[in-house]
Amino acid sequence: MLALGTAVAALSPWRRAQAALHGLHIASALDEDLARAVQQKKPLIVMVSLDGCPFCKMVRDSYLPSVQREQNLAVVQLDMRKTTPVKDALGRHTTHGELIKDWGVKLAPTLLFLGPGGIEIAPRLVGAAVPDFYDAYLQERIDTALQSFK
Repeated sequence: MLALGTAVAALSPWRRAQAALHGLHIASALDEDLARAVQQKKPLIVMVSLDGCPFCKMVRDSYLPSVQREQNLAVVQLDMRKTTPVKDALGRHTTHGELIKDWGVKLAPTLLFLGPGGIEIAPRLVGAAVPDFYDAYLQERIDTALQSFK
């Protein structure tokens, strides 16, 4: 428990506020996050989010916590239009906004499912306008991503 408290205390006040607000790890080193996920033979789920987006909040609060808790999958968040520094899946330095632009993501929320080398191993889940079916769409993509590790 002390280690967790030390890790949280080591975060900047802004990072602590963002982590508490969103409940997701704000990506700073995708290469490291991806390496840990791949070592466990699981995908890294990357949520592309936008400040003030009600659909992002719904996905972040209603769907992703159970994915993390019940399926033990790593989920990280990148923020559209932010200049927050991040290392991409290959360890290159960039920003959240530039990486999202490089991926061609134009709508939030978008979930990407990354495997070895940062390759997308399942179709992206773009938008969340149909909440009644979102859980099924999400699970279908998770199942597809997990198949690539078998």
